[in-house]
Amino acid sequence: MSDESRGLAPFHGTEMSPAFLRIIGDVREELRDNPYFREALRVIPVGGYRSAIGCFWNAVIDDLRNKVLFRSVSLFNKEMKPKREIKRYEDFQDIVNDDDLIDGAFKIGVISWEAHKVLKHAKETRHIFDGHPKSSDPSLIKVLSMMEDCVKYVLSIESPPQIIDIDDYISTMNDPTFDRNKVAIENALGDLPETYKNELANRLFTAYIVKDSSTTLKGNIEFILPVLWNVLPKDIKVQVVRRVDQAISKADILEIESAFNFVRISSGDRYLTTFARKYRILPLIEELEANMDNWSIENRCIEALEAYAPFVPFDLLDRYVACIVQTYVGTTGASNQFSRTDFFANGASLKIPSMFELFDDNAADAFTRSVIESDVLGHRLRNPAKMRRLRTLAEIVKERATETFRGKVVLDLILDEQKEKELFRLMHEGK
Repeated sequence: MSDESRGLAPFHGTEMSPAFLRIIGDVREELRDNPYFREALRVIPVGGYRSAIGCFWNAVIDDLRNKVLFRSVSLFNKEMKPKREIKRYEDFQDIVNDDDLIDGAFKIGVISWEAHKVLKHAKETRHIFDGHPKSSDPSLIKVLSMMEDCVKYVLSIESPPQIIDIDDYISTMNDPTFDRNKVAIENALGDLPETYKNELANRLFTAYIVKDSSTTLKGNIEFILPVLWNVLPKDIKVQVVRRVDQAISKADILEIESAFNFVRISSGDRYLTTFARKYRILPLIEELEANMDNWSIENRCIEALEAYAPFVPFDLLDRYVACIVQTYVGTTGASNQFSRTDFFANGASLKIPSMFELFDDNAADAFTRSVIESDVLGHRLRNPAKMRRLRTLAEIVKERATETFRGKVVLDLILDEQKEKELFRLMHEGK
């Protein structure tokens, strides 16, 4: 395209033509016919710098309004709470001032943080030189600087992607035709401003735990939840997970189970309150304590406990560790079907070592205490097979414990085959 057709020909032959051409040459093609932009090009060659500043600013405001309308005017209304709902372009003229437009455009992701700051300064430039006739005459450098900022941060920037309408998106998720394309989902959810992410996460939580939600909707929530969770700020994650406490207080077991499942799918267990963790973990510990050597129950309880292994409350740690140690060590017996005497819950035994991999020094202390103070282990560890199983756990604890771990002496006794008598004597004294 020629300079003439782009409206740049008037600047050829002027001293500042390279600077002008560079700046206005970056304006998006579809804005070249904008009346504000065209007016600025007409007045600059004859020294109409005040008018040029005003025209360029009007072009910026016009572009921002259109970008907000395209991006999500509903989100703009939620963020800025204007005195009357914005529905169309003309409403901006009647209701929204320039400062609020800039602030709202930033909050819904139309402009960047840097653009937000620079445009505030450009607005003041326009206010001083185009809004106050008694101000000093703006220099050509001032005009160029203001124009460059407007072009760099607004007039050269394409419109951002449209934001999904949450109502429509959730409605679509309730339909079997919902597109489970991960790229599309990541694009739709990742570009959401924080306000929309917050609203979507909370509405999905609500939809997931209510009993009348369809299996289609719940299945699609389970599918997109890990994607959404990855783009949520930490404070929103914490707020959503804390809603589990509210579900518990309502005492509806189906809602409670769904709430915990929502958190599990999102990998948000770390944000559960101590109250919620105890609610989940204590009944499993109590069931294990009452059903030692019942392998089906041990398998089920350990499977449920595995998700909470990194987050066991301190005051449940001793009982938790004692249970998983005794479950792993198992029992000694006889079988008419198998020529073995070493019995344990197979499923639980596969999971418990990985649970030990999450131990810290407090859990390591609980491990040594569980060995020294246990009547059950005091008898079962006389069987070499059971002692070998205990040493397997002790090796993991040794790898996890720090240099300041207080139970090294006991740990060394467990691991040293030559010191079994000393270990059994210590266990006898510990009772």
